[in-house]
Amino acid sequence: MTSNVPKVLLNNGTFMPIIGLGTWGSDWGLTFGQRERGAIEQAVKDAIDLGYLHIDTALVYDTEKEVGNAINEKIRQGVVKREDVYIVSKLWNTFHRPDLVRGALMQSLQNLNTPYLDLYLIHWPLAHKEEQGLFPVDDKGNIVFSFVDFVDTWKEMEKLVDDGLVKSIGISNFSKNQTERLLANARIKPVTNQVECQLYLTQTKLSEYLRSKGITLTAYGPLGSPARPWLDSKEPVLLEEPTVLSLAAKYNKTPAQIALRYQIDRGHIPIPKSSNKTRLAENISIFDFQLDAGDLEALNKLNRNKRFFSNDENATHPDHPFNDEY
Repeated sequence: MTSNVPKVLLNNGTFMPIIGLGTWGSDWGLTFGQRERGAIEQAVKDAIDLGYLHIDTALVYDTEKEVGNAINEKIRQGVVKREDVYIVSKLWNTFHRPDLVRGALMQSLQNLNTPYLDLYLIHWPLAHKEEQGLFPVDDKGNIVFSFVDFVDTWKEMEKLVDDGLVKSIGISNFSKNQTERLLANARIKPVTNQVECQLYLTQTKLSEYLRSKGITLTAYGPLGSPARPWLDSKEPVLLEEPTVLSLAAKYNKTPAQIALRYQIDRGHIPIPKSSNKTRLAENISIFDFQLDAGDLEALNKLNRNKRFFSNDENATHPDHPFNDEY
């Protein structure tokens, strides 16, 4: 399959498509309390047909099976080959203990029905209590922490590369200090740090630091996550910012396309999510224009250091990344 999506050269010599499809399930709709799994599968199939070859999922999203079904159906149809599709998944917090890392990966490989991952990330630098489900809580409903050193977790991740089970490894939601500590102890450098990055949280310092280390920034929530379940109607709407609307008119593009091109022009890899085929097509139609330097600077000025994913329930964990400056 041919796709007009450029690829980014990573620090280990592999390539990642510069835009991906996020599959965190908040906007899939609910039916009797259950996700509409058919909608997830269809969204991934539609995305592949439109040229998306980078699909991002995670064990904790509970979408791996649907993602795998969709990809394998497109392989069976001859639309793509396995090597065409860049599949990303993540190690959840309850599997940081070194003896649990490989088993967690094997579960994801089984869910996705694939022999390997293109990229496997440590989902968060902090660990939760092992062997009590994905969300261990005490009798007051508070998350029960574990205190596994993420450096020890990383050493097990490196073994997965050695054994050919994953082609690349990376991190997610790591601060600059945590990334620095990991690099000081790593045999294999992470290829990316996947973090929230949008116009209200431009991550300028972290982006510059990661670039200096040859690590790409993958941007989740690049459109402001308007479908998040905890949306506060009083919060500002990123895609309704006057600057964004003005630039959309200037370039004859939609506000979402401006927000995504902003990430591309900064060298970031955005992973927007949608189950709407029209929006999927809109989100990937961003390679026929480029924002000029003045417009990039105007968008930079929208920064409020505002997170839509604050992860407050883990704020007292010593490895909570947002306790650091950036």
